Amino acid sequence: MRGVLLTAHGGYECLDVRADLAVPTAGRGEVLVRVGAAAVNNTDINTRVGWYEGGGWTGGFSFPRIQGIDACGTIVAVGDGVAADRVGLRVLVEPCWRDPGAPMATARFFGSEVDGSFAEFTVVPDRHAHAVRSDFSDAELATFPCSYSTAENMLCRSSLHAGERVLVTGASGGVGSAAVQLAVARGARVTAVAGDDKRAAVVALGAHEVVDRHADLVASFGAGAFDVVIDVVGGPTWPSLLEVLCPGGRCAVAGAIAGPLVSLDLRALYLADLRLIGCTVLDGGVFAGLVARIERGEVRPLVAATFGLDDIVAAQELFLTKGHVGKIVLEVAR
Repeated sequence: MRGVLLTAHGGYECLDVRADLAVPTAGRGEVLVRVGAAAVNNTDINTRVGWYEGGGWTGGFSFPRIQGIDACGTIVAVGDGVAADRVGLRVLVEPCWRDPGAPMATARFFGSEVDGSFAEFTVVPDRHAHAVRSDFSDAELATFPCSYSTAENMLCRSSLHAGERVLVTGASGGVGSAAVQLAVARGARVTAVAGDDKRAAVVALGAHEVVDRHADLVASFGAGAFDVVIDVVGGPTWPSLLEVLCPGGRCAVAGAIAGPLVSLDLRALYLADLRLIGCTVLDGGVFAGLVARIERGEVRPLVAATFGLDDIVAAQELFLTKGHVGKIVLEVAR
């Protein structure tokens, strides 16, 4: 089969596009998925360059590895213990694999600890291959698994509910644009942070207002303006996110694209009874809930560009320009 092997930490030379990879075999409790499309994510880049080294990743990564945490495809074979009528179903692959009730430390991530979607076929535990009934194309559906489940997990953990005020940083990116839509679907009032050149696109997602990413949030909104902050940016302006939270507010974090090291005045955290919530491993039911939202039409895909699998370097180069809104997708089944 065709696929892309990551052979080491480093530059694009570490992405080896091959046409002679063995098709994996579904074992007991597993399904074989023919990948239709896969999306590009920050985690692909971060893993390739070694950004996670020493940063608290779950471990278990080894080379060579087929990356790709997003996948939409079709089940073409099943292993022992899996119902034969699963063959032929179009599925979304849950990106975070954990047995029910198991510790978070046991979680495995599709495309990291196990081979992922940057290949024509992949093997997935049956319980993590979620049937999806939708008129969206494979390329459109491939935009959902990682970014949207990350956003949904953040909103669930922060207990966002109708009528609350939520600030979403990085709102033009994959997780941010998902968070805007999912927060609107909950009936929250959404303020999005994005570049001025992307304002119209973010408003189209349902954001009630958009503030430029260079703006002074405290000067713009004042202290206590928001009940919840959804942050994927981090960086030097991060302390202002706590300043704009109301007493008892919640800040959920699942990214650090502007930098992983921030300053924190603990008084700002405990005197205002704030909750700071790290979000990586999906809680039980989050992905199934996301699939239900997709099927109900509560969220829509944002495809910024598509590439063939052989053009993965060009796809990652475009991704790193950060000039797009939504997701860049590899059409594996071209």
